[in-house]
Amino acid sequence: MDADSLITYPSNFPIKIMGPSQPQFVETIVGLVQRHAPDFNADTIECRESSGGNYLAVTCTIRATSRKQLDNLYRELSAHPMVKVVL
Repeated sequence: MDADSLITYPSNFPIKIMGPSQPQFVETIVGLVQRHAPDFNADTIECRESSGGNYLAVTCTIRATSRKQLDNLYRELSAHPMVKVVL
């Protein structure tokens, strides 16, 4: 376990990313996630559309190996112009 973290690594860690409901959004998210978690299986993505159909919530569960990995992934996802929220 990292001294600064409550998570024991490695661990399965879900990340929810919200953005516009458009086909390239999921593809973009997969590319960003796989850059930080190369073993991420895109077939495990869960998608949920907003009630108005304008937004898409994408949940990616990665095998987190360190806090640094998660911090870098969150930073890159949050900085992307298509991404509205990362949880």
